[in-house]
Order: sequence, then C-alpha cells, then structure tokens
Amino acid sequence: MTRDAMSDDLVQSVPEPDVHPPRRWVPSMVWLVPLLAALIGASLVIQALREKGPTITVSFATAEGIEPGKTKVKFKAVDIGEVTALHLAEDRSQVLVTINLVKEASKFAVADSRFWVVRPRLAGSGVSGLDTLLSGSYIGVDAGYSDETRDNFTGLESPPVVSSDVPGRRFVLNSEDIGSLDVGSPVFFRRIPVGHIESTELAQDGRSLSLRIFVKAPYDRFVTTSARFWHASGIDLKIDANGVKVDTQSLASILMGGIAFETPAGSAEAEPAQNGAEFPLAADHGEALKNPEGNAFTVLLRFHQTVRGLTVGAPVDFRGVEMGRVRSIDLIYDRQTGDFSPVVMVDVFPERLAIGAHVRSGKDAAAARAKGIADLVRRGLRAQLRTGSLLTGQLFVALDFFPDAPPVRFDSSADPMELPTVAGDFQELYQQVQGILRKLDKVPFDTLGQDTHKVMVGLDASLKSLDAVLRQTDRDVLPEIRDSLKEMRKTVESLQTQAAADSPLQQDTRQALQGLAEAARSLKTLTDTLDRQPESLLRGKKDQNR
Repeated sequence: MTRDAMSDDLVQSVPEPDVHPPRRWVPSMVWLVPLLAALIGASLVIQALREKGPTITVSFATAEGIEPGKTKVKFKAVDIGEVTALHLAEDRSQVLVTINLVKEASKFAVADSRFWVVRPRLAGSGVSGLDTLLSGSYIGVDAGYSDETRDNFTGLESPPVVSSDVPGRRFVLNSEDIGSLDVGSPVFFRRIPVGHIESTELAQDGRSLSLRIFVKAPYDRFVTTSARFWHASGIDLKIDANGVKVDTQSLASILMGGIAFETPAGSAEAEPAQNGAEFPLAADHGEALKNPEGNAFTVLLRFHQTVRGLTVGAPVDFRGVEMGRVRSIDLIYDRQTGDFSPVVMVDVFPERLAIGAHVRSGKDAAAARAKGIADLVRRGLRAQLRTGSLLTGQLFVALDFFPDAPPVRFDSSADPMELPTVAGDFQELYQQVQGILRKLDKVPFDTLGQDTHKVMVGLDASLKSLDAVLRQTDRDVLPEIRDSLKEMRKTVESLQTQAAADSPLQQDTRQALQGLAEAARSLKTLTDTLDRQPESLLRGKKDQNR
C-alpha cells in the first residue's frame, strides 16, 4: 500500500469535529455595584468641583488660635470658608494660611478685602471677641468692592475700626503729639460719638504725626472746610473770673482719649470738606477756636535781667491779647560789655496785630510790617517780662507802650528785628529797693548817732529840771489846792441839802407853784367869762339863777 493511500485512509478515519458558533458576552449583575459607585463618586466630584469656591492664602504674623480643618472664616457670623492648611513663609517671618471659600463667597476674593483673626481684645473702640472664649478663634472678613480678583492677602493684626459698608468720609489730622489717643478712640461732635480713629502714622522726619479718622454719615456733613479739631481727652479744668469750670466730652474720652470738632460761630457759610481733607489738631478747645495765626515773623528780645520762670511756648501778650509765643531762650556773651545777656526769640503773628494786613504780596507785606513796627517803637512800644502767676512764678512777655521810655535806635531791616525791652515789674521794684538802700547807705548814721546822743543828754537834763519843779509845786501849791477842794466840797453838800425832797426850800417852792396854778385857773375863768359876756365888765356878772 502506498504512502498516499495510507494518508487518505488516516484522514478518513479522523472524526469530523463538531463546530459551534461563539455566543455573545452578557455582563453579570455583580459588576453593577462598583459601576454604580463609580458613577456616584464621579457625580459627587463634579458637584464638589462645581460648588467649590476660590482658594486664597492669607499671611499672618502668628498662627495662634488657627487650626486646619477647625478654624472657620466668618462674615457677619455666617461661615463662608474654612482653613485647610498652615505653612511657614520662606523667610519664616509670616505664617501662610490656606483658606477654601464657598462658592457663594467668591466675591470676597477681591483686592480690597481684609482678613483678621478674631480673639478677645480690648481696644479704644471697646471690648470685642468675647464669644471666642467658648467657641474658639475664627477669621473675620471685611468684604471689599474692588473688581480686581486676588488670591494672596496680608492679614490685619487687629480688626478694622470701621467696616467698608459703613457710609461716611475719612479725614487726616496733623498733630505734634498723640497724647492719650489710640486707634479706635472716639470722635465727638457736640458730645455725640460720630466716628473713630482708624490709624496713626509718624512723619518721616519724626517731628509730627498724622491721624486718619472716619466720620460716619450723616454727621460727616458737619465737617466743613472751617472745622476745628482738638484733643478731647481727660478733664479740662478752667479757673477764671466766673469761677471753676470742668469740661469733658464723656467717660470714654477720660479713659481712652478722644477728638472733638466743631465749626466756629460766626464763620462764613462753609462747604462740607472733601474726603481725605487735612486739618490741624489743636491741644484743647480754646487753642482750636483761636483766630488764624498766619505766617509768624520772628522778633529778638534782649533782656538785662534773669529770665527764670520764662519757658518755651510762653505767651506774648499785648494788652491782654495773645499775639505770639516764645520760640527759644538762649544766653549770649556780649563782648562790648563783657557780660552775658539772655536772648529770647518770639514768634509774632501779624494777622493778630493787623500790621500790613491790607498788603497781600510777600515783600510789600514785610516792608509794611517793618514800617509799622518802627512807628510803634518810636511811640514807645517795648517788651517787658511780667509775672503770670505768683504761685508758680511763671513769666510771660508783654508788649506795651511806655511813653517815658528813652528813645532807642531801631533797625527795621534787621532779620530778625530786635525789639527794645524795659525792666520787668519785679526787676523795677528790685531797682527801686536798691536805690532806696543806696540812699540809706549814704546817710551818716555815725554823726546822727552822736547828735542823737547829745539830744538825749539834754533831754535828760530837762526832765530832771522838770522833776524838781514838780516837787516844788507839790510842796507849795498842793496844800492850797487841797483847802480849796475842801471848801468846794462843803458848798456842794449844802446845795445837796437845800435841794433834798423834804427840805423847806422844796416845800416853799411847791406851795408857790400851787398858788401860781390857782391864779392861772382863775385868770382862765375870767377870760372865758369875758369871752361869753363881754358886757359883764361894765354891768357886772349876771345872776345865774334868773
């Protein structure tokens, strides 16, 4: 059998396979559970992404009271976000706080929004954050209104005094001393709190500072271009001719300080001040309501007496009206006299003197002022130190006219002008006392003593002579005087005896007076009868029985 035949037989002997077409795969119910979970998870992720707000970073000086996952971000007591992480800055000077805001709070991520940590705090505006003692600290927000979005912010170390949504205007006050004022101190208008101090800033030269205040509406319209601001801190005690006057704005101003303002009475109708306008801050109410001082000019005063009791800032007075202040006090050596002279520089306000007030330009005003002062000096204008208080010994500079003062040379072109001076009250009294002492020193007390001794010796001799005369008189004259007095006493006793009530003289006198009284009655009866019956003088008295 051939090989090919054998192959055919083998092929024929192999059974034909049973071929079945493949069936389609049907998923099992077991796979529905994870598939459904995946779909739910994806929907939750999508929903979370859609509801998630912006993520911002706020830097604070410290993370005290802040915990990731616990510390909330609140606006008007409503949760608008949560702290998710804390990190240190690269320079380790700040703590970076990552905050996730809710979708509805996306408008808080703008440039002028402010963030701070709310803790228990005592400030000039009052006590705040007491609710955090139980609930814990949280991050507060002051919503901004800018159109610029931002995701990095610098947190405030203290909450803002005024929220951004409070209507009103801000002003700047310039002062040399902050006194007891602080951020949050109140601002008063007619004793009503109308605002607060928002911030303080020291000038670059360190000589002054600026206070930024906020006055809420509608009181901000009372801040006019003519408004005056002053320190209203503590108690203002004033003693004058009307008695003792105590003035204070409120108890809060005593404890925490404050600022008050008003527009002076009689001022022209002023417009409300613009937002950001600047005003000077006076030390007290009286200083604030003074007339405008204008540009002061400096005058030099050279005194020839002690200036103990005169201080920088002491007033320069002209007949009771303050015209300036003392700027500086120095001691200068005069080579011509070889002596030291106190030199006082004072600032005088020309607007109060009304010298050259009608001239506007600078050079013309200075020339008119110099001419006016030179004329006043020729009329006797002098500066004098006077005592302002006998209790404290404080001095002030007084300007007044002294017609009897000797004429002096006055250089009106000097800068500064030197105004002549006269001796002060006590100095003049001291000079008068010294003059009296000099005159007394010239009296020859030795010669007067010798003459007085001689007079006393002569007076002693005269007294001895007088004593001898009196003794002689006592021996010769006094006995006769005694006899005369005895005779006079006897006469007086006799007169007293005659004038006694039971004496014969008294009885005779009494009887004589009674007779005179009866005669007077008879005479009166006769006159009455003649008055009624004048014919009785010729015919006789009529018979009464007819």
